[in-house]
Amino acid sequence: MQLLIYLLLYPILWLISILPFPIFYLFSDFVYFLTYNLIGYRKKTVRANIALALPHLSDKERLSIEKKFYSHMCDMFLEMIKTLTISQKEVEKRFTFTNMEVYHELEKQNKSIALLCAHYASYEWVVSMNYHINYKGFGIYKKIANPYFDKLVKQIRSKFKAELITTKETIPTIAENHKQGILSLYGFASDQSPKPSAAYHWASFMGHEVPVHTGAEMLAKRFDMNVIFLRTKKIKRGYYQASFEVLSEDVKSVPNYDITDRFLQLVEEQIHEAPEFYLWTHKRWKHKKN
Repeated sequence: MQLLIYLLLYPILWLISILPFPIFYLFSDFVYFLTYNLIGYRKKTVRANIALALPHLSDKERLSIEKKFYSHMCDMFLEMIKTLTISQKEVEKRFTFTNMEVYHELEKQNKSIALLCAHYASYEWVVSMNYHINYKGFGIYKKIANPYFDKLVKQIRSKFKAELITTKETIPTIAENHKQGILSLYGFASDQSPKPSAAYHWASFMGHEVPVHTGAEMLAKRFDMNVIFLRTKKIKRGYYQASFEVLSEDVKSVPNYDITDRFLQLVEEQIHEAPEFYLWTHKRWKHKKN
């Protein structure tokens, strides 16, 4: 059955991916109409999350953010499909880095690097960073249930010179690379909610105490990695700009959870600047204390 689903869907995805960008985004507008107006995909969750995170805004302002978010979400997920056939030249034109030299200075220290980012703007095309780095790049992801689509996603990332590893593979991979002296970049999207039973740390995020992922910081300390934050902005439809901010060049001297807390502060800054580009569909505040 999983193979059948893959065989039925793959040609459709491929056809979407080859659409010229003007038609591609017209199609995204149609998907937005279906998703928001007819299906109402996770609308209750999105509305509740925006109200929790941005209580100072009026109902009208929050509704505007909600609609803009759904439009952006449809763009973003279709852009994921676009990666099937997008060229290196095209993706480098549409996802640019303003201060790549900040990252390269860290490479000169001959230590592996943990890159922290949020589910914000385009976290899909971040993998194009691998065209600009000297280290081997690893992206940490949650394995897809359908093995055929999981393999497809890995193949797409390999086009961007990135290797995907599951959360279960993360520690063994980092440990082996460290043992072999393989300098690497590890990408962590650490802003989503862990189970409370698995949480070592609770922190304030958008005004609420929530459990947070601390794995990136703990692994950086265990294997003496530098830590950097990637801030992404949506410049206009289909165009993104990213910049780097060093979080630590001496992780073992930093008190536990300081890096994680600083990361959350930076994500908050992004959200306040343009809240419509955050991934509001996840139940980020499901386990909040207050």
